[in-house]
Amino acid sequence: MSRRIARVLLDSPLPQLDRLFDYTLPEELGDVPIGVRVRVPLRTAGRMVDAYVVEVAEEDDAERPLSTVEAVVSTAAVLPERLYRLARRTADRAAGSASDILRLVIPKRQVRVEKAWKADAEAPSVTADAIERADAVLAEYTDLDELLGAGHRGAVEAIPGIRDGVLRWTELLAATATRMLASGRSTILVVPDHRDLDRLLSALDTLLPAEAIVRYDSRQSNPDRYRGFLRTLEDAPCVVVGNRSAVYAPVQAGLVAIWDDGDPLLGEQLAPYVHARDAALLRQEQEGSALLLAGHTRTTDAERLVARGWMNDIHATRRVLPKVVLSTPQEMEQPTQRVHSSAFASARRATEEGPVLVQVSRPGFSPSLVCADCRAPARCVPCGGPLGARHRGAVPVCGWCGRSARAWTCPSCSSTKLRLASSGSERTADELGRAFPGVRVIIADGAHPVETVSDKPALVVATRGAEPVADGGYRAVVLLDGSRMLQAPDLRVGESCLRWWSNAAALAAPGAPIHLVGVDGPVGRALATWNQAGYARSELAERAPLHMPPAARVALVEGLPDSVDRALAALDELPLPSDAILGPVPIATDEGRVRALVRFGYAAGATVAATLRAAVVAEAVKRRRGRGQSNRSPLSLRLDILDPEL
Repeated sequence: MSRRIARVLLDSPLPQLDRLFDYTLPEELGDVPIGVRVRVPLRTAGRMVDAYVVEVAEEDDAERPLSTVEAVVSTAAVLPERLYRLARRTADRAAGSASDILRLVIPKRQVRVEKAWKADAEAPSVTADAIERADAVLAEYTDLDELLGAGHRGAVEAIPGIRDGVLRWTELLAATATRMLASGRSTILVVPDHRDLDRLLSALDTLLPAEAIVRYDSRQSNPDRYRGFLRTLEDAPCVVVGNRSAVYAPVQAGLVAIWDDGDPLLGEQLAPYVHARDAALLRQEQEGSALLLAGHTRTTDAERLVARGWMNDIHATRRVLPKVVLSTPQEMEQPTQRVHSSAFASARRATEEGPVLVQVSRPGFSPSLVCADCRAPARCVPCGGPLGARHRGAVPVCGWCGRSARAWTCPSCSSTKLRLASSGSERTADELGRAFPGVRVIIADGAHPVETVSDKPALVVATRGAEPVADGGYRAVVLLDGSRMLQAPDLRVGESCLRWWSNAAALAAPGAPIHLVGVDGPVGRALATWNQAGYARSELAERAPLHMPPAARVALVEGLPDSVDRALAALDELPLPSDAILGPVPIATDEGRVRALVRFGYAAGATVAATLRAAVVAEAVKRRRGRGQSNRSPLSLRLDILDPEL
């Protein structure tokens, strides 16, 4: 005698439950489609949990003891087969759980939205004018049209600048989406933050009808987010625009495009910490869609794929080179001068014509203070964080815990006097306001968001990444604090600085000077020659002998000493190099726990991920059985971290 069974994926964060479980499907439930939400009992915990139906089958062994599906929560098939395969493959590569991936993608159910949903939307139309405009933009790049039609992969060097009030990179992505929609295929466009999202949506609105565009944004209300998700389940093609989780949108995509893949916001902050770029690469292999990694710079990750011939190098048919001016040797000999004379004079001339952008590294007034006598960094006594000042003469405040330090004393020389050691956006604006009398000064940072500025004369002091768009472009751009930025203890600091500066330079008007103050060397030369891909190649060549990412993959293993030792011991059986494991070493901020780094080649990735994942599951099962008393996981794992502490 046979019976129906459902193989379900439990919506649970427990690593030991990250597999398919068999449940009996009672006849009274009727037809149960694949992908619907159901409620099932969890025998080990004596409670009901949510799950997704992944398979439905007939089983001859009716004697096998199985629990029964309690109820079908919804008839909407929110987990199509292609989404499950992508989540499973992505989780396996990152040594994580598929349910953790799906939790980022599938919104919470909204009953009213679901009842109003009709999965019969008509395919949106694209006007002939929109297609013609899109083709004109695509023609500005080599082989891009062919790449889209053949479903290939490409790293695109976007043309910098603003045209007719629109950022040219938004024109590029909107044109690719228009071409895809005209051919009856969906597109996924992934951008780092809400500012990029709004700018891209504005460009799309000029080409495509509103019903063709689906916003995929964490800032949306739950009903709007669920409504957009249901639209991506329909057969009618659409353009999905969103942040990092949009890369998993369950459309049958003809193209996935990611803007500025070096932005850390595209790295997921929740387990299993998968970068949108890695998920897009896996998706492209699975579905055969076209894939574009576009940006003003080239990450070493993308350059590695180009160098291996796995990704095409797409650039403009006619290169547009911003006018970048480096500091002279004489100016470089004056490290204490924050704004060199040439940049100052250029900014003064430019403010007679329109807005000037001044990029700084930090927000606030003075993010850091030092002892006025011995110059030792001023630290918070309770937590050790840096002390800063919100305005001139203000009481010092810790940048970490927020405590005030009214009676601070230097531990080195016992002095009680403090000195401003750095200039944030507010202090820079204050100083430049005095140096440019009569010129309007605008601050743009996290506390003072500004999206656009007019073409009237102004000094716009902005932190990196918060620069507003100016009508017609900035008449000059001054990049400050470059040497300070390059001193950050970060493996990718050169890449990051080049990306920040290139994105700011792309906001300049045609022919406007861009002054990089106080920086020379490879990063400065790469910006001056607009050869970001060449810099990525040199970085990649330097990291390869040292097995640093992305030349090699890296796993971060943290936890209790015994648990970490057991996980690392399991790797001894794999054919890894003798220097593959670094550590374990104590974690200074987490007493009693240690961490280790494991470096391995891409070919060994699947084996290493599976071995470490098995160790995490084994430790979780031990804790479940009472062998571990801590509420925290005895072993945690993270693969492909962007900034390993080597």
